[in-house]
Amino acid sequence: MLKFDSSWRYESPGEIPNGVEGDFIEIIRKIANGKQEVLETFKDHFAAVSGHFNSWSSSSSWADTDLCRFMDDAANNAPLFIEAFYKGWYELKEKGEYHVPDIQYINKVLAKHNAKYRIEPPNLIAEGSQTIAPPPEIPASLDQRAQDIIQKSIIEGQKLLSEGRYRQAVQEVLWLLETVTTAFQGLNDGETSIGGEYFNKIVEELRRNYQGTTLEQIIGWITRLHGYLSAPSGGGIRHGMHIEDGVETSKAEAWLYYNLIVSYTSFLLSEYERIKARSQ
Repeated sequence: MLKFDSSWRYESPGEIPNGVEGDFIEIIRKIANGKQEVLETFKDHFAAVSGHFNSWSSSSSWADTDLCRFMDDAANNAPLFIEAFYKGWYELKEKGEYHVPDIQYINKVLAKHNAKYRIEPPNLIAEGSQTIAPPPEIPASLDQRAQDIIQKSIIEGQKLLSEGRYRQAVQEVLWLLETVTTAFQGLNDGETSIGGEYFNKIVEELRRNYQGTTLEQIIGWITRLHGYLSAPSGGGIRHGMHIEDGVETSKAEAWLYYNLIVSYTSFLLSEYERIKARSQ
């Protein structure tokens, strides 16, 4: 399943262009190369979004005809149409028995017909909408539990954003940022050491110990953002929102905060890896 604005599942933001439908059916036919199983795979997914009950067609020819009908009926909702195709594509890709095009090619088809969407797994991105920051590269030196914590938090943050739960999405990655800083605890590169046990103390030591470096500057930005988001009269994310004067986090603010925090987390992880290497 692709991640996108959940409201699109109930109220269509627009139809899929005719050219996309035509090109997608041709792609499906090339993948199938006469094998009815492929057509039935896509039929299942397009039937699900077009309100049809699907059963195995009597022949490959009828499967093709039924698939075209299901695709026509699904075309009134572009995101669901794209998701149905993506599900069929992904299912066949995982089987490893068929030659399927890559996502770049599928996005070229969407762009050629000005569909105004592109696939960036696991997300469906609307043209002109915010682009989500790429997930951090997790240092191999962190144990598996730490790697799992980071991955799960990023996935949860993306899920909350896609559901329009903006304050919770920012809370999730702010928690992740605070958690990631604890990786620096006890690091000693021969010249400096980090003895703090929680966020404020750790970042304070990092800034003091690495004066004149990019790390010092980034820590300053992180500290200011963290302080603002923590304050009830500021972002109201960490310590609650001021009951009378606070303003709920908007969509634009949430995307900005989310992308900033994930980018800062990525940088901190890369610095952790660099300092860790020097300490060995």
